[in-house]
Amino acid sequence: MASEFMKNGPFDRDVEQAITGLKKGTHLLKYGRRGKPKFCPFKLSNDETVLIWYTGRVEKQLRLNQVSRIIPGQRTAIFLRYPRPDKEFQSFSLIYGHRSLDLICKDKDEAEAWFVSLKALISRWNCERWVIETKDDKDFDTRAKHIQGDSPLAFPFYGSDAKNKDFQNIDAHEVIGFGNIFSDVICTGPDRSRISAGSIGTSSSLSSGGADTSSGGASGVDNSVRVSYSSAVSSSSYGSGDDFDSLGDVLIWGRGVGAYASHTPGNLHDSRSDLSSPKALESTILLDIRSIACGSNHLMLVTKQGEIYSWGEESGGRLGHGVDADVCHPKLISALSGITIESVACGEFHTCAVSFCGDLYTWGDGTHYSGVLGHGNDTAHWIPKKVCGPLEGLHISSVSCGLWHTVIVTSLGQLFTIGDGVFGALGHGDRLSTNIPREVNSLKGMRVLRAACGAWHTAAIVEVVDFLDPVAAAKLFTWGDGDKGQLGHVDREARFIPACVASLLEPNFGLVACGHDTTVALSTSGQLYTMGSNAFGQLGNPKSDGKLPTLVGGIISNSFIEEIACGSHHIAALTSKAEVYTWGWGANGRLGHGDSVDRNTPTIVEVLKDKQVKSVVCGADFTAAVCLHKCASSLDQSVCSGCHLQFGFRRKRHNSI
Repeated sequence: MASEFMKNGPFDRDVEQAITGLKKGTHLLKYGRRGKPKFCPFKLSNDETVLIWYTGRVEKQLRLNQVSRIIPGQRTAIFLRYPRPDKEFQSFSLIYGHRSLDLICKDKDEAEAWFVSLKALISRWNCERWVIETKDDKDFDTRAKHIQGDSPLAFPFYGSDAKNKDFQNIDAHEVIGFGNIFSDVICTGPDRSRISAGSIGTSSSLSSGGADTSSGGASGVDNSVRVSYSSAVSSSSYGSGDDFDSLGDVLIWGRGVGAYASHTPGNLHDSRSDLSSPKALESTILLDIRSIACGSNHLMLVTKQGEIYSWGEESGGRLGHGVDADVCHPKLISALSGITIESVACGEFHTCAVSFCGDLYTWGDGTHYSGVLGHGNDTAHWIPKKVCGPLEGLHISSVSCGLWHTVIVTSLGQLFTIGDGVFGALGHGDRLSTNIPREVNSLKGMRVLRAACGAWHTAAIVEVVDFLDPVAAAKLFTWGDGDKGQLGHVDREARFIPACVASLLEPNFGLVACGHDTTVALSTSGQLYTMGSNAFGQLGNPKSDGKLPTLVGGIISNSFIEEIACGSHHIAALTSKAEVYTWGWGANGRLGHGDSVDRNTPTIVEVLKDKQVKSVVCGADFTAAVCLHKCASSLDQSVCSGCHLQFGFRRKRHNSI
C-alpha cells in the first residue's frame, strides 16, 4: 500500500521504511479511560488500514479511516488525568469520534516513527475522502472550507490555497519531514524557537505545518502543551536536531575509576586508580545510552531500549547481579530483562530504578540494613525487587537516593520518603524512621515536581499557587538537618516538615541537586543558587559565608545552565553550549582539571570543550559525562556499515566514527 501511494503522491522513502517498521510491531504504553496505563503490543496491519493491539488475549482494532486527528504530546483529557510531563516528546493521541487512543512510546526514535507514519496514513485516508467528495463539485472553495472546518486533516499540510497546488508534483518535504518533525511540533512555536530549560512550567502553542494544530476535534483536548525540563530537546547538540539519534560515549574521572577506563584484568581493588582528566569508558560495544547514575563506588547505565547495566564495587547487593563480585565494565542486570527501565538513581549502598510503566524497583542495602528499599523490612536484596505497599497503583515519575533515605515522586506530584528519619530528612514532622514508603502529608494539595537527597537533608521543587496569582510557581522547599546552612534558612535549625526557602521566593526553579551538606538549585532562567557548606569552595562564590543562598557568579554567569549534579563535596554544571564546569573539592581529580586542586569558582573542563556533552552526573567522589559520539539519522544507524546486518540493542564499535 505504501509503495502504491508513493506512485500517486509525495511519500518519501523514510516514511515508507517507518511504516514497514510499524507492521513488525512493538510494545506501547496505552492509557485507559480508567486505571493504570499498561503496556500492550501494537502493530499496523499488512494492508496499512488497521491499527491492532492486544489487551491480555483480546485483540482490538482501530481502522485508520475512522481517525480524524493525530495529536502530538499530552493534550487529551486522559493524559491530563494521568500526566507524564517527562514523556511529552514520546506521546501522541489518535482521535476517533468522541474518543481518543492515548499512547506513549519508549523513546523519541520510536515516537518519531509512529507519529510520522500514522500521520501520513491518516492524511491519505482524509485526502482520498476529500477527492471523492469534491470530484464533481463546482463550488470548490465552499467545499474546501466545509471540509477544513469538519476535518482538520482534510488539508493537513496545505493552506487555503490548496486548490492551486498540484498534488502529484509537490516536494515530499512539503508533505512531511521525517527527521525531527514530532519534537519540532511540540518544541517550536510560530517563530520556531527551541524550547529551553527556561520553559519549565510554561505553556507553548503548537505551530502549524507538519502536524495538526487546530482546536477542533474531540472534547477534552487541551491545546496548550506543558513541557518539562527533562523532555526538552537539548541545544547541546549544536543544531543537530537529533541528539537522541546519536550514539553516546561515557567519559569518567575522579577517585578510583581508572579500572573502568581500561581492560585491566584481575581484581578491581588492585587495579583501581584515580583519573584527574576525563577518559572514555572502555567497552567492546557501544551502548545506546539514555542516562547514567553514580553512587559512591558503583555506576548504573540505562539504554534507550530500557536495558539497565551496572558495574563497580559490589557491596551489599547494590549492583543487582545477585552475586558478591565486583564488575569492571557495564554488565546487564538480567533480573530486569523484559522490563523497560526509564531512569535509575544510586545511593551509597542501594540502587533504585523506575520502569516505563511507572513501577519502582530497589535493591542493595546489604551493608548497613537501613531500610531504604521500601519493602517493609531491613532485609538486603541482591537482585531488583518491585516496591508495592502504599505505592501500589501509583505511577512513579522519579526517585532520588541519599546515604540513608530514599525520596519518590509520583506523576501526580505526591512525595513519598523511606529510610532514616533521625534528622527529619523524611519530612513527616518527627524523627521516626520507616521502611515502607510514607507520603509527606504537609505537601498534599501541592504538586512536587522534583526532589533530591543529601546525606541528612532533602530538597524539592514544589508547585504552589498564590490566591492573588492563579499561575503556579515552582518554589524550593527544604527540610532535615540544617547545621551547615544546606536548607537555605537563616537560623540553620533542623526542619522536620518541608519549608519554603523564604529568601528565594522570586525565582522559579526547574532542577535541584544535593551534596553531603550542600543544596544547589537551578532557576528556570538558567541561574544557579547554592547553599550550605563552603569548606571546599563548593558554593562557587568565594565571598559567600553560607548564611543565605548565594547566586553563583563568575564566568558561568554568562552561560545558560541546563543541568546540575552534586557529589559529596563537588558540583558539576552543563551549559546550553555543551560546556562542563566543575568546582569544589578537587581531591583525586574529581573536578577533571588534571590536578587535585580545590576550585571555589566554576571552572570549565578544558578536555571536554571539543565534545558534544549531553549530560553530566556526579558520584560521591568522581564525575561522569555522556557525550554524543556520532550524529546520524535513525535510518543511517539501522544497519551496520561494516557487516550490513541490522542492529539489535547494541551497536558494534567498528561502525562508530
